[in-house]
Amino acid sequence: MNLERAPEEAPTTIPTTDLGAATDIAPRRAGGCHCGAVRFEAALAPGQPGSRCNCSVCTKTAVTSGMVAPAAFRLLAGEDELRAYEWGAKISRRFFCGRCGVHCFGRGYLEEIGGHYVAVNLNCLDGFDAAAAPVIYWDGRHDNWGAGPRPAPWPVSPA
Repeated sequence: MNLERAPEEAPTTIPTTDLGAATDIAPRRAGGCHCGAVRFEAALAPGQPGSRCNCSVCTKTAVTSGMVAPAAFRLLAGEDELRAYEWGAKISRRFFCGRCGVHCFGRGYLEEIGGHYVAVNLNCLDGFDAAAAPVIYWDGRHDNWGAGPRPAPWPVSPA
């Protein structure tokens, strides 16, 4: 499976909403799926907001993502266990564990958020309370990426 792997050496900084603009020192956080077959680490800045989207997949999976540059993500174990899902415009390729079914991360490209990205499922991070993280919201359902994120959810119904 082609995961478009990032270089093994990740920078010590990560971006905010512009994935190309490094800002804060970012500690690495480990995470993985429920059964432990898939393990990864990502460099996430303290206080970095999680993001939620109202597209059809995000609405159904209810994932809160931590957006990082590809170089700030490293798959540690379980590449052979990963399964992928893509749809529509192929903006994102989502990876989940083939054993336990947990969505671990996604990779994609979207110019409006800075290009290539990895969307780490914050709920998969070890010892991290995703419910306590600040959250920003995107309007993916209406392909309204140019509007940028906002602090309140976008509607799921047609605008």
